[in-house]
Amino acid sequence: MKNYLTLACLAVFFSAASATAQVTHVIFVMTDGLRWQEVFQGANASILEKEKEKGKTFWHETAVERREALMPFLWSEIAKNGQIFGNREKQSEAFVTNGLNFSYPGYSETLCGFPDPRIASNDKIPNPNVTVLEWLNEKAAYREKIAAFGAWDVFPFIFNAARSTLPVNAGYDPLTTIPATPSLDLLNRLKAELPHVWPDEPFDSFPFNTALEYLRVRKPKILFLSLGETDEWAHAGNYTEYLNAAHRADSYLKELWQTAQSIPEYRGQTVLIFSPDHGRGDNPQSWKDHGQKVPESKYIWMAFLGPGISALGERSHIPPVTQNQIAATLAALLGENYSDAVPNAGKPITDLLQR
Repeated sequence: MKNYLTLACLAVFFSAASATAQVTHVIFVMTDGLRWQEVFQGANASILEKEKEKGKTFWHETAVERREALMPFLWSEIAKNGQIFGNREKQSEAFVTNGLNFSYPGYSETLCGFPDPRIASNDKIPNPNVTVLEWLNEKAAYREKIAAFGAWDVFPFIFNAARSTLPVNAGYDPLTTIPATPSLDLLNRLKAELPHVWPDEPFDSFPFNTALEYLRVRKPKILFLSLGETDEWAHAGNYTEYLNAAHRADSYLKELWQTAQSIPEYRGQTVLIFSPDHGRGDNPQSWKDHGQKVPESKYIWMAFLGPGISALGERSHIPPVTQNQIAATLAALLGENYSDAVPNAGKPITDLLQR
């Protein structure tokens, strides 16, 4: 019996190792402050500003219909072939551990694998911590093959671009590190010329299309993209535009995934990760806000799709997962051990990695 168990354990180990070895690229997309409630339940009737809005695209009688209308790629592709965590109504919790429940602490926790009390504001302070992307960039296999794009102009500081040397394009800055193309020239020009509705970030179309152009030209092994409109429209109390932004984020995921599958270097070897930096309040008054004074804004969600990830779909009745586990999970999917290098980081999500 002992020999049988040993052989069985070895078989599981080598099977997992083989599955991990298939992953050579990661596309990691975050969308700022998108609530778990909309992800799993779709448009909320009590928050919709006007009754007539229930007749619009995202309103349906059942939660399943609403969420599929809001985020069709998430529920048709990731739920079918990957895994989604965070539906609290199905005993699947995901939450941040930094206790602050706002952006810089959330992004830093996600990317470094641990909260840091020194990261306690959204100020443009260079991150004293090394992100998992910077850590990977120090390895020969990933050096100069990682890039980050974001709507928010704080990302060069979150990644500490001056120290890490990672290419980080964010805010209204033009992308000039790859050869000019007609699409890139137009994006750079529009960033400069169109009115700036928000002083610190453009509409999501700009970082998305800039990242997509970089993907096609440079084919990085790791591409990070953060979108911001879900948070901006929520703070403005514009629920309709908040839903539109979530729907666009889903369509961007689809385009990134389909583009990756059309490129030989990515096809069948790429993992897609999707998550927010924090949640929001849970009622018609507090949904616009987040932070320490809104305790329920600690709850988030996360989704994974790609080789080696079992098609378990919407997870239920499982132990909680936390934001600080994402960094080590990303590394583990690539066959890298971030936990040993950074002991205070959250451990990989073993439930996800059990193949």
